Amino acid sequence: MKTLTVFLCLGYVLVSSVDQYTRHDWTKLILTHHWPKTFCTMEHCSANFSYWTLHGFWPNVGNECNSSWHFNASLIEDLLPEMKTFWPDLLKPASTSFWKHEWQKHGTCAAKDEDLNSQHKYFSKALELYHKLDLNGVLKKSQIVPSEKYYKLADLEEGIINSYGVTPKIQCVLQLKGSDTQTLGQIEICVDKQFQLTDCEKTTDELQITDNEVLPFLHRSHPGFTVCDPSVPVYYPPVTATPRGKHFLRL
Repeated sequence: MKTLTVFLCLGYVLVSSVDQYTRHDWTKLILTHHWPKTFCTMEHCSANFSYWTLHGFWPNVGNECNSSWHFNASLIEDLLPEMKTFWPDLLKPASTSFWKHEWQKHGTCAAKDEDLNSQHKYFSKALELYHKLDLNGVLKKSQIVPSEKYYKLADLEEGIINSYGVTPKIQCVLQLKGSDTQTLGQIEICVDKQFQLTDCEKTTDELQITDNEVLPFLHRSHPGFTVCDPSVPVYYPPVTATPRGKHFLRL
């Protein structure tokens, strides 16, 4: 009888957790930066950006929360020059389709918070945090710059943790199977609902439902990005660098 009771209780907790996340009750926001050189090596685009640009501003839970809330570029017209510089569409520089995608998929979920309940609030807050965090400056301060040398993942993490006081999520692109290197591609910095820095780690509740693939952020990153392997040297390619290896391993 006790065993049945425990089982039912555990089942209730799991179902409650799943229900919580399917209702899109996000608990943190992920400010995702990507390194344009790495991205364009994968996607065969051209990018001369010598700094980290924004990939997205994502609630840790929820996708496409309001399909009727359509993107309207005229509502963020005053932000467009800044977005073209720091949140560019690397594939279609003259298009607004990237921002449309980010708003419809992620912004409509973030908008459940009063501070983010419009396109203008959502995009301007992301830009505000991007400048405040200054990831480019943080890495340079730790002598981590694009170069032909290799870095230890621990050194990258330490530089970020020393500046922000929280744990980031650092993602790389694997080279061909059997290669002994990985290329730095994406860095996620997380904030809570009050926009205060917080660790980019899964909570206990999130871990409980990972196997059910309910959490959309498990599939949100570019398919070539994966959490960096701490035992493999990290290549941080300069803008003018020739890609290491002939092909990336697409995951």
